[in-house]
Amino acid sequence: MARILSIDYGKKRSGLAVSDPLQIIANGLTTVETPRLLDFLADYLREEEVERIVVGLPKTMTNEPSENMKRVEPFVNRLRKLYPHIPVEYYDERFTSKMAHQAMIEGGLKKKRRQDKELVDEISATIILQGYMESRKGL
Repeated sequence: MARILSIDYGKKRSGLAVSDPLQIIANGLTTVETPRLLDFLADYLREEEVERIVVGLPKTMTNEPSENMKRVEPFVNRLRKLYPHIPVEYYDERFTSKMAHQAMIEGGLKKKRRQDKELVDEISATIILQGYMESRKGL
């Protein structure tokens, strides 16, 4: 089996996570400055077999697209054109930043480390991916 890659796309930087090849566990991969994201993905996809890309779907509490959707949608369209053989799906990213902070607290990270926005983005991508994989278990 190939990996699943998830992206928590942001204005300045984007968190990435990948599954293990058996698609059981989500692991944080890295955080990349968003302007360099497509170059990073090109390199990564040359080295690793990726079956699917999951991108966090930015929504508000009222289920409307959030402001970041105007950046995410063109990015996803670009991915679909560059990699037509890899399905790209959205997965609801609401609460992932809050959940990432909670995971950091429960993991015993010091306050200074919890303020590391890059780490929060990477953990958010991991939460998106884990949620996506869990949602598919019954299929």
